[in-house]
Amino acid sequence: MPGPTQSLVKFFTSLKLTVVLLLLSITLVFCATLNQVNLGVWGVQAKWFRSFFVWQDINGWKVPIFPGGFLIGGFLLVNLVVSHVYRFKLSWRKTGITITHAGLILLLIGELVTSLYQQEFQMRLDEGETKNYSESPRFVELAITDVTGPDVDRVVAIPPDYLKTDDVIQRPELPFTVKPLAYYANTLIQMKDQAPNAPASGADRDIGARLAVTPTPVSYNDNERNLPSVLIELTGPEGTLGKWLLSPWLVESQRFDYAGHTYALSLRFKRVYHPFSLKLRKFTHDVYAGTDIPKNFSSRLGLLNPQTGEDREVLIYMNNPLRYDGLTFYQQGFDNNDKTTILQVVHNPGWMIPYISCLMLTLGLVIQFGISLYGFNRQRQAKLAAAKA
Repeated sequence: MPGPTQSLVKFFTSLKLTVVLLLLSITLVFCATLNQVNLGVWGVQAKWFRSFFVWQDINGWKVPIFPGGFLIGGFLLVNLVVSHVYRFKLSWRKTGITITHAGLILLLIGELVTSLYQQEFQMRLDEGETKNYSESPRFVELAITDVTGPDVDRVVAIPPDYLKTDDVIQRPELPFTVKPLAYYANTLIQMKDQAPNAPASGADRDIGARLAVTPTPVSYNDNERNLPSVLIELTGPEGTLGKWLLSPWLVESQRFDYAGHTYALSLRFKRVYHPFSLKLRKFTHDVYAGTDIPKNFSSRLGLLNPQTGEDREVLIYMNNPLRYDGLTFYQQGFDNNDKTTILQVVHNPGWMIPYISCLMLTLGLVIQFGISLYGFNRQRQAKLAAAKA
């Protein structure tokens, strides 16, 4: 009677398990593609592929309805590794199969690394503008900036998860506390006199006191941005300092003076600062002659890195990104009548893994085909020699 270890080995080396996992993978991709209409690319990735189970809300209960990408991919990875270790013996005749399996394993590992560590941001640059930071296209942060100093701004950034609760936020850098009163994932903001029937913002300081806020459904369209809003109350030792309405819709920050310092409040898209800066010198939008069909988008930028002393010009266009400092800058879009470029900024430490794995897969298949062809040719030559004898 086989022991527990043998049973596990038999289970994970089973060809039936491989077939079932492949069928589940196909079903997962098919269902996720259909669900993309409702959730968009980012929502589908989080719900279907970058999870152990696909959860569905049924009568207020979250119920797992299908295995997620992490679970299927994990079992497939174990299936490949265990099968390779226990079934395939080292032999020059199976060199191609060994390399092919190693390429498949590396491909799965690469997807795991990408899922866990890849980050995507955007950098919008007007012609002549210089920036040393990128912004998230989806996530926001509450920025409280001490702008008292003439040369240096001191920023306290609070992630959105803290804004979705009613817990008081106390930071040692701030002489006051922050209490979130309301958070809306997507909103329509109007002046009170333009929308008299819309609910008031609840703010009593700055422009928020003159605004009306209408919560709107979250958009899953990849070409649209949700504009969240938050209502906060600041409190010092002597009592409340007021209530502010903040939103990325409000481009200008809201300033106030307290305890001898000047602070600026804003709800902005999350920023990541870089040790270098990019300046847009020229954006070019070419079309085919006599049509409006796009032919080429390109951004000519100046790259300045004080740490390395670099000061050079770079050109980014379709299928020709800039790779620098562990980041990849792609030409994503444009705005403002061709005066603004939109760059996609990607940090993916495993970006080379798919290329290496595909090379291994190709090499393994070619080698195995060559070995089989060589063996077939030897047998054919032997038969011809025997026939002549």
